[in-house]
Amino acid sequence: MKKVTVLLISFAVYSMNISAQSNNYSNKVKTLESTLSTLYGVISGEKSQERDWELFKYLFHSEAKLIPSGKNAEGLHTARFMTPDDYIKSSGKWLIENGFFEKEIHRSVNTFGNITQVFSTYESFRSEADTKPFMRGINSIQLLNDGERWWIINIYWMQESDENPIPKEYLPQN
Repeated sequence: MKKVTVLLISFAVYSMNISAQSNNYSNKVKTLESTLSTLYGVISGEKSQERDWELFKYLFHSEAKLIPSGKNAEGLHTARFMTPDDYIKSSGKWLIENGFFEKEIHRSVNTFGNITQVFSTYESFRSEADTKPFMRGINSIQLLNDGERWWIINIYWMQESDENPIPKEYLPQN
């Protein structure tokens, strides 16, 4: 009986902590702007700086996918489908060991009803102090607004290459 009581109390405390944490994050997904800003901010950090992976996962719908695309070793165009947890497992350690800042430099938004498609052009840096990016590309981000918050449904991205430069319409207009 004591074990059951301890388990129930532990579960209740755990549930309250999760709920409190979620409530702390609710302002991060209230608007499209706050959601996208949080996305870029949560993966960015200096070398050895831990990331808030709970916040990262909070941004995504339970069925969301992260989909990097590009050419494989054989030169074929491919896409790899990952859950947010898969992304953390495959990239989390690298981000911390190397330092990584992804900054949005241009955004194109299309909305119909409660769905939004964002083409977000990014530049990637190893440190916030860097002035020249080591990589650029476009994130194609699909989002859902359920009336309470924004959910990231998918992020499908491709890095810029010599044979596939970013089109002018997706770059800042000076």
